[in-house]
Amino acid sequence: MLHTPLHDWHAAHGGRMVDFAGWHMPVQYTSITEEHGAVRNDVGVFDISHMGRLRFDGEDACRFLDRLLTNHVEAVKPGRIRYSLVCNQDGGILDDVLIYRLADEYLLVVNASNREKLLAWIKDHETGFDVTRRDTTADTCMIAVQGPRAVEILAPLVSVDLTAMKYYNSVESGIEGEAALISRTGYTGEDGFEIIVDASQGSPLWQKLVDAGARPCGLGCRDTLRLEAAMPLYGHELDESIDPLTAGLAFGVKLDAADFIGRDALLAVRDNPTGRERVGLMLAGKRIAREGAELVSKSGEPVGTVTSGTFSPTLGKSIAMAYIHTSHARPGTEIEVDIRGKREPATLVPLPFYKRESPPS
Repeated sequence: MLHTPLHDWHAAHGGRMVDFAGWHMPVQYTSITEEHGAVRNDVGVFDISHMGRLRFDGEDACRFLDRLLTNHVEAVKPGRIRYSLVCNQDGGILDDVLIYRLADEYLLVVNASNREKLLAWIKDHETGFDVTRRDTTADTCMIAVQGPRAVEILAPLVSVDLTAMKYYNSVESGIEGEAALISRTGYTGEDGFEIIVDASQGSPLWQKLVDAGARPCGLGCRDTLRLEAAMPLYGHELDESIDPLTAGLAFGVKLDAADFIGRDALLAVRDNPTGRERVGLMLAGKRIAREGAELVSKSGEPVGTVTSGTFSPTLGKSIAMAYIHTSHARPGTEIEVDIRGKREPATLVPLPFYKRESPPS
């Protein structure tokens, strides 16, 4: 398995290590509930160095990325970040990504499980473009600082005013004299930042954050946090059988901008929707609706399938996301979830399950 620059720290400090997309990563240190609560109420720190980091430059870098991505890259101003997707010709999702426009190049942050697939896809489609691509994943360390006290914890270490940084913005700055890329982004539903530094600087930065009071958190609570915030996860809510419009991600698709791969297929979906929608479920009991659980209408008709489910530490309720027939997708609709052969009552609720006040944008 692959190791991040922080692997030895995790192993030495009680991290319960698991295989995640080929990386040896900590799923938790104490308990998922405690780490989840730290992020919601205080501040947590995550090693996200397993995420792929691909840089692009060259005369046609913007034009190539506009061909690759569903969002409008040309419209992204320096210092800004956009959520986007990579689709195949049929409109199926190959990955959901963040595209950063930096001073002289572009950065694409991709899911760890899809990095190799995307590198092959990029290679297959870059012919005819003057573009240079670099995979900097192994050379850098990426750390997320998330929670209400994120600014307080990180501010003393950086050379920029974090309070003035807007959401989905980035700045190329320094942390105690070392180069760093800092962005006001995250995958938890809380305010926070993601930081990219040279691999050699990862451990010193991580230790400074922990010493300042940030709680080390694993992938376990990262999943419960993102589910409360209704953020889709590749391999659950997203895959090549699902298009961005059905997934409720139209905000990341600009059909009237560049001619990206999969655009014609998505135009067809826009004009003739698939009849499915991504929805939220609140279960009446505490049993967890796992991925693949069938949704059944009150009349006994199969109407959908659960994609992710957990017991929400913040809400004290069992929650899930699912795809369901549009005819049953209205909030307040009562259905049943088949959990290991026993049907549990549930109600459709608006997404997200949890929402905090957003930082400046």
